[in-house]
Amino acid sequence: MDIPRVPAQEAAERELSQPMYHENDPGFLQRAIDRFWEWVGDLFDSVTGAGPGDVVGIVAVVLVVLALAAALWWRLGTPRRTPSSGGDVLFGERARTAAEHRTAAARHASAGQWNQAVQERMRAIVRSLEERTLLDPRPGRTADEAAAEAGRSLPAHADGLRSAARAFDDVTYGGRSADESAYRRVEQLDTALERAKPSLADAGASFTRAPR
Repeated sequence: MDIPRVPAQEAAERELSQPMYHENDPGFLQRAIDRFWEWVGDLFDSVTGAGPGDVVGIVAVVLVVLALAAALWWRLGTPRRTPSSGGDVLFGERARTAAEHRTAAARHASAGQWNQAVQERMRAIVRSLEERTLLDPRPGRTADEAAAEAGRSLPAHADGLRSAARAFDDVTYGGRSADESAYRRVEQLDTALERAKPSLADAGASFTRAPR
């Protein structure tokens, strides 16, 4: 028996509305971009068929569209890197000594560049611990990892190390700004660690762990 046209159409629409038929559909943003470029294409097509009196106005619109497209490309076409928490390395490619990092930190501090001063002082702390063999030199180490590892051999300074690592992450990856007091705390920690003696039991245990 034949199904009436309207009920058949409604049944087909209900069937096609199920999510399984739309898993690969473009998202809202993609659809909006496609519509935009369709409009731009129609606009260019109209230029080819416009009379002499309309060309100036259409060209002006086209220039505005191109300017908007360029602005969007500049704003969205070069996304900033968004690091994961604790997922970025502490040092750059060029290896420096602890003394070099301290000199750089002092130079930034004298110029009131507290973000850079905090960064360099934290690097000085970690490099100094490596030079004293309290940390094993390891490429790719993060500030959080260094603080956790150093805190095992220097438990009295574990909280200070975590705080310094957090300050480093905040100014380097979190978009926050440090001030002089934040720098002085890291500087004081660096000075204190130079005189600190490791806990031999914890230090020995830390060296038996295989580095990741």
